[in-house]
Amino acid sequence: MLTVRKSSERGHANHGWLDSFHTFSFAGYRNPDWMGFGPLRVINEDRIAPGAGFPTHRHQDMEIVTWVLAGALEHKDSLGNGGVIRPGEVQRMRAGHGIAHSEYNASATEPVHLLQIWIEPDAYGLEPGYEQIAFAPASLQGRLRLIASNDGREGSVTIHQDAAIHAGRLAAGDRVSLELALGRRAWLHIATGRIKVQGYPLGTGDAVAIRFESGIDIEALEASELVVFDLA
Repeated sequence: MLTVRKSSERGHANHGWLDSFHTFSFAGYRNPDWMGFGPLRVINEDRIAPGAGFPTHRHQDMEIVTWVLAGALEHKDSLGNGGVIRPGEVQRMRAGHGIAHSEYNASATEPVHLLQIWIEPDAYGLEPGYEQIAFAPASLQGRLRLIASNDGREGSVTIHQDAAIHAGRLAAGDRVSLELALGRRAWLHIATGRIKVQGYPLGTGDAVAIRFESGIDIEALEASELVVFDLA
C-alpha cells in the first residue's frame, strides 16, 4: 500500500536566511496526520543562505542525520567535534542525554541545500556521539547505497534504532529496487528529480509511505537523488 505525501502539502517556513520545508510536524507547523512515520520523526529540507546558520542550541534523545544535497555545512558541537559536510557525506549526531551544536553554511557566496533527519532512538539517556562518513560518488550512482544502520554495516554510520537509510543518485532510465522483510515498512523521499515508484509518478520534494509490500521498484524519469528509509 502506498500513501503519497506531496511536496506542495508540506509545512513551510521562510525566515529569510533559512527556507525550510517540513515533511512532518515541526516547530510552528502542526499536522496531526503527519506527526512522523514509525521512528522517523523529522525530514526537513533546508536551504541556508551564505554565511548564515543555526547558532549553538541543544538537543536530547534523538538520532540526527544530515545529508547535504548541494553546498557545504559546517558543524561544531559540545563534544569538540567539528567539520564540514558536503554532498556524498553523511553526518550522524547522537543527542543522547544532551548535546549542544551549531550549524552554519560554510560558504560566504553559495547557499547550502540539505536534508536534516531525526529518528527517535530505541533507548533514552544514551551517551552523545558523532560520526561523519564520505562515500565515493560511484558508490551512490545508479543504486541505493546504505548510509546509516543500527550496526554500521557496509561502512554506514550507526543509529540507535532498527532502521536503515539508503541514498542513491539515478540517471534517467535507471531502475533500482529494495526488498522489504515481512512486517517492515519504508519511506521514500525524492530529494531532486522525477521518478516512478511501483509505477506511480513522483517529483522533487514528494515522498511516499510504503506498507504491506515485499519491496520497492523505482524508475528514474530524469536525473534524481533519493533517500529511502527501511523501518521496523
